Amino acid sequence: MSATGPVPAWRLEGAILGACNCDWGCPCNFDAPPTYGHCEGVYVLGIREGHFGEVDLGGVNFAWPGHSPGPIHEGGGSEFLILDERDTAEQHEAIRRLWRGGGVGSPFDEFASVRATVFDTVLAKIDLVLDGIRSRVRVRGDADLDLRLSPIVNPVTGDEEELYLDKPTGFTSTRSEMGMSAAGTLASAGITWDITGKYAEYAEFSYAGP
Repeated sequence: MSATGPVPAWRLEGAILGACNCDWGCPCNFDAPPTYGHCEGVYVLGIREGHFGEVDLGGVNFAWPGHSPGPIHEGGGSEFLILDERDTAEQHEAIRRLWRGGGVGSPFDEFASVRATVFDTVLAKIDLVLDGIRSRVRVRGDADLDLRLSPIVNPVTGDEEELYLDKPTGFTSTRSEMGMSAAGTLASAGITWDITGKYAEYAEFSYAGP
């Protein structure tokens, strides 16, 4: 599979988990600067059905943690890719090609356009449990990721809040359930953070390209 040749038709459907260091709600959802001026976070994708050309991607999970010194759209971000060691070499290369962007389609092109530094890809066992805003993922190996999503708890009543964001112009999703990270830690050679207690979201996605 060529890294720079023509991109075959592809389609992915599944669920996406996101978490970052912003306060609940994340102002970036509303095109405002991140809460603390910079961004630390991760996206985790669980593909239920999909393909990249002739390569079946159903059941493939992957993640990309990152750090941006300012608002993501201003560029300068650092990221790396985590692939499940149980997937095939062909599946790995298909995900790598999508993640590199460069004309493959949304949302991968948008993220690749603001990425300045790429650390080595990590192959590890990705244990992903999809359960809406209570989804969780655990990665152990050269990157150690622990992410557990939770509903936001009302600080006055102690009750769990049910919150959604509808954004027809969104490119990662058009409707997401908003929550927080009951756990959100990453330790790796390139990026380390702790975003426990900060913003998190869950959404269904359907992407296709090029």
